[in-house]
Amino acid sequence: MKVVTTIKEMQAEMLVQKKQGKSIGFVPTMGFLHEGHLTLINRARQENDIVVLSIFVNPLQFGPKEDFSTYPRDFERDRALAESEDVDFLFFPSVAEMYPHPSSVKVVVQDRTDVLCGKSRPGHFDGVATVITKLFNIVMPTRAYFGIKDAQQVAVIEGLVTDFNFPVQLIAVDIVRENDGLAKSSRNVNLFPDERQQATILYKSLLAAKDAITQGERNSFTLIHLIKEMITSESDGEIDYVEIFSYPELITMEELNGRIIIALAVKFTKVRLIDNLIIDIEE
Repeated sequence: MKVVTTIKEMQAEMLVQKKQGKSIGFVPTMGFLHEGHLTLINRARQENDIVVLSIFVNPLQFGPKEDFSTYPRDFERDRALAESEDVDFLFFPSVAEMYPHPSSVKVVVQDRTDVLCGKSRPGHFDGVATVITKLFNIVMPTRAYFGIKDAQQVAVIEGLVTDFNFPVQLIAVDIVRENDGLAKSSRNVNLFPDERQQATILYKSLLAAKDAITQGERNSFTLIHLIKEMITSESDGEIDYVEIFSYPELITMEELNGRIIIALAVKFTKVRLIDNLIIDIEE
């Protein structure tokens, strides 16, 4: 595995691979790798000749009161994990390398951002779209892999790829969960022990809503109320949102049909957790 820290070298390495006709699978991350990331890497390994992993904590997607400075980082651990998963190239740029000067052009996401996490994090997805645009131009991947846990991010990047005609196939990979159902996340380490136990109610509430849909419930307000009641009664977490939309369009629906997403975010003492279920409803 080769560690690359500069844009110029990374582009040169990728051009060599592409000239040899090799397919490039790309997994962009902010590091502190967990099993969810490793699942993305393994999928990329199965489907491509070359696997590229990037580790970059992107300051543009953190708000002024968010956790950029405390976001968990452990490069040596990440490097060892990446090597053990047969990653070919690890791209590890600094903030100064990625943003050496103020940008003269800004990427602004107009759709799919005023709901879910985007509603309470103005500018967040502009930062995501900016860094993904840069990374796609640096790595020039054949396929790029993202976890569907960040379903709104996947929807936004799908729009970015379509609108800007990136020659990249976007692969959305299912959520990886702990044995008790909690979605794996780098932020889980910031939960206090009692909060870690309480956090299992997030997935349980989503499953309860899915069961209600299976039994014929189609009213989004009824399902949202069910989820909120479960979370409130069984945890100390503060609900940020519980919402249901069409997916990937992220349009509000009162009566559910087709492909939908049920998504939630809950704030605990030091961390905000998100989770979702995507369900295909047959008429």
